[in-house]
Amino acid sequence: MSTDEKTTPRTTVPGSTAQSTTTRIAARGHWTAMERLEELGLIKEEVRKGPDPRATERQHAKGKLTARERIDLLLDEGTFTEVEPLRRHRATGFGLEGKRPYTDGVVTGWGSVHGRTVFVYAHDFRIFGGALGEAHAAKIHKIMDMALAAGAPLVSLNDGAGARIQEGVSALAGYGGIFLRNTRASGVIPQISVMLGPCAGGAAYSPALTDFVFMVRGISQMFITGPDVVKSVTGEEITHDGLGGADVHGSTSGVAHFPYDDVHSCLEDVRHLLSLLPSNNRDLPPADPAGDPVDRSTDRLLELVPADPQQVYDMRTVIEEIVDDGDYFEVHPAWATNVVCALSRMGGEVVGVVANQPASLAGVLDINASEKAARFVQFCDAFNIPLVTLIDVPGFLPGVDQEHNGIIRRGAKLLYAYCNATVPRVSLVLRKAYGGAYIVMDSRSIGTDIALAWPSNEIAVMGAEGAANVIFRREIADADDPEAVRQQKIKEYQVELMHPYYAAERGLVDDVIDPRRTRQTIIRSLAMLRNKHADLPSRKHGNPPQ
Repeated sequence: MSTDEKTTPRTTVPGSTAQSTTTRIAARGHWTAMERLEELGLIKEEVRKGPDPRATERQHAKGKLTARERIDLLLDEGTFTEVEPLRRHRATGFGLEGKRPYTDGVVTGWGSVHGRTVFVYAHDFRIFGGALGEAHAAKIHKIMDMALAAGAPLVSLNDGAGARIQEGVSALAGYGGIFLRNTRASGVIPQISVMLGPCAGGAAYSPALTDFVFMVRGISQMFITGPDVVKSVTGEEITHDGLGGADVHGSTSGVAHFPYDDVHSCLEDVRHLLSLLPSNNRDLPPADPAGDPVDRSTDRLLELVPADPQQVYDMRTVIEEIVDDGDYFEVHPAWATNVVCALSRMGGEVVGVVANQPASLAGVLDINASEKAARFVQFCDAFNIPLVTLIDVPGFLPGVDQEHNGIIRRGAKLLYAYCNATVPRVSLVLRKAYGGAYIVMDSRSIGTDIALAWPSNEIAVMGAEGAANVIFRREIADADDPEAVRQQKIKEYQVELMHPYYAAERGLVDDVIDPRRTRQTIIRSLAMLRNKHADLPSRKHGNPPQ
């Protein structure tokens, strides 16, 4: 066999024609082992580069990285092991038989993040626009099954054009298999979706089924029906970003938990999030002993939180003061801002923080805040993350819109989540805690393990003014000086029912603490609860309000 004969097939781009490289190789007859290894190396190199260098250039011209470049940013250097790089589709018709590139448009495998195993799949937009076909879906199914079997997190890097139209119902069935696996893995392994391109139609439901969704401004969009369909059906004109961009889903719909300006900072925060999560629901979150002393005094809290319950402050400054080194990772920072949900560490151990935010809508609970906090509580409970609840809530938001849109059933989601949680739970009332919102925010009566309060707490059915107006309505109306009587009755109610020790006297608060001891008291309480074990009634599953 001549040298030319041996080298000719090696210059062929794999999958670029109907007659594949492997078919040409087989036609040559016998090869030596070293020749086979050399050929394998060339094929793997072509797989890595992709079938068309111009496609890579087009991807970069859009400000987008390739699938492998994204994986390299996500995983620890040199740790990626690819699964099925030589997989190709078997579909025919519509010209597909002449286009059979390796990988079939998705790169799958595993590697490590901060030394711990993580599984990943990344759509390759250079191949069929990242569209999902039967072989493409089979690769994703396999890596999802492997992640579940290995008990390791799964990260999807999404950049695809939806179902591959040429493959018809087979492509749609492929999505069904992904949704099924998303659901079975829910609460078993962490699932993170990173949106790095378009995601339309049924494809958007897989990210919605995962635990966290990251999006990048300018390059990622999610919607069920695109702008063209919206215009044809409703007459509304809107851009892709205006319909389903990162800011829309990060602040309006709540679909995206984290919007970013660029891919590098996005994937860096995916790595940070993974460092706070256990690999699966049987593990504890990874501890990271900090230099921040457990018994550090939190004197600044006396300045940060005004004694006047009507005065506004930023609850995030309180969180910064009590957690290790002031570092926390906020979830949904731009959506339902009247409640703060964050992952952090206290005493080196991961905690989930849920807190009312007086700086937004006075910290009331409404539909979005209830749903946001409920899902976060459920996530923390599923993955053995203790809960710290900081309470300063005037009640539920009143209004016709809230009632008609289901504040009862949607507010009940948060109640259900807390009642169902078996992880260690510590709650702290900073100032006011009124009405049903007090009960819902992990009160003693729904199962918090340690209920604490500051001397500034006001725990009651409602504020003193509202209570006096209801209880003493006739006396105030019949008085010669109604306003003087009203003020007198407000003071009476405050003295009798709203003093800071009323709840403690009845065992509904375990202790009223000095705000300067907040950090050490919470950390010591969580340390005591570290081996907590709680059994729920035997059942297939609960039926939470929807």
